[in-house]
Amino acid sequence: MLHNHIFSSIISYMKRFLTEKLIEWKSKTNRKPLILWGARQVGKTWLMKDFGQHFYKDTVYVSFYNNKKMTALFEEDYDPVRIIEALEIKLHVKIDPDNTLIIFDEVQSAPRVVESLKYFCEDAQQYHIIAAGSLLGVALHEGVSFPVGKVDELKLYPMNFREFLLAAGEDKLEEFVSKGNYAKINEFSERYIELLKSYYIVGGMPEVLKIYLESHDFSLVREQQLLILSQYEGDFGKHIGERELPRTRMVWAAVPVQLAKENRKFFFGNVKPGARQKDFEISIEWLCDAGLLYKVNKVSKPAMPLKAYVDFGAFKLFMSDIGLLCAMSELDTDSVLTGNNIFVEFKGALTEQFVLQQLISDTGFTPYYYAGEKSVYETDFLLQKGKDIIPVEVKAEENLKSKSLRAYVDKFEPSDAIRISMSGYRNQEWMRNLPLWGFFKLI
Repeated sequence: MLHNHIFSSIISYMKRFLTEKLIEWKSKTNRKPLILWGARQVGKTWLMKDFGQHFYKDTVYVSFYNNKKMTALFEEDYDPVRIIEALEIKLHVKIDPDNTLIIFDEVQSAPRVVESLKYFCEDAQQYHIIAAGSLLGVALHEGVSFPVGKVDELKLYPMNFREFLLAAGEDKLEEFVSKGNYAKINEFSERYIELLKSYYIVGGMPEVLKIYLESHDFSLVREQQLLILSQYEGDFGKHIGERELPRTRMVWAAVPVQLAKENRKFFFGNVKPGARQKDFEISIEWLCDAGLLYKVNKVSKPAMPLKAYVDFGAFKLFMSDIGLLCAMSELDTDSVLTGNNIFVEFKGALTEQFVLQQLISDTGFTPYYYAGEKSVYETDFLLQKGKDIIPVEVKAEENLKSKSLRAYVDKFEPSDAIRISMSGYRNQEWMRNLPLWGFFKLI
């Protein structure tokens, strides 16, 4: 259990590493309007406002959710001069192109706002504009015209483990991970593991983490997670047609069940007897577009570029957040913290979810996976790093037998092979073992 004394000054500010990317965007000479992607409750609104507060003289914030008056400003035409003038009049503000950040939030509710970004890029690029919307990815499939090539884009995910460490006041431990200081990462392994298990339960949804840091009460954590899950499911009914709604709910409910199986490939027959992939394609696409699920595609061959060898008929589905996976699976928190027998069957799924989440949010890699004949050469993940294809094996404990990884290395002779486990950093002749809590810089 984390100790109370470390939380005295951390609740008021949670560092998000994406702020560094926003600073780079602000200083670009060819800056375009920015679209910030991200699922509901990952902290987009907070991040945009925080960025405006710290790096601009003024911030103008407009939410288009259930806001017909502001939406109407974009109905007449896309003239940036007229739109800026109207914003100044209606909001009683002065917009300085050099010193004002303009935030358009919940733009999935106002498709013409999204389309207007093209004209701000072409005719009024001096303005600093960030647009975001929780279901924007879904809205694009409902007829919203996306300004391709006319916007910059960034993605915000749930808080990763490094951000969790900083929020928990563990600045030094985060520094060791960020710098790849494996000697220190190994030295403080017990503390890292303690924090890692807490992160498994809490996850990276900012409001959930805030509740945990303020209360240390896992029951309150779970309560907030269930509320978020309920909000997600509420979106199903609002935005999905009657034909697809039951199928989407079935896919959503099946994800924890599928992950709990030793073979985490998504089997449609487990969703509904006799079901085929085409029956659920639209539902899976919707859940991924909404940012609620991650799809990891299988490749038919571990070769460059991996994207060219995607097998569209085989994939794994993961949740957006490990804490939400725990809540949805009704996983007992004491089982995770103590590692008792109840946790044995599910720990592999939870560990793979954790690694996938960190890879996506904190390394920039797009993970794939590979399974050869009879699964002899199966990898949990494949990463494309420059000209190299790197196999990654994930282990939930310190059991370091790696038959599949060894078979893969013997057959394909990669330049690097990685096992991520509860054991400390070690560099062996044919592979490197990276600790679950410290693989950010080492991979």
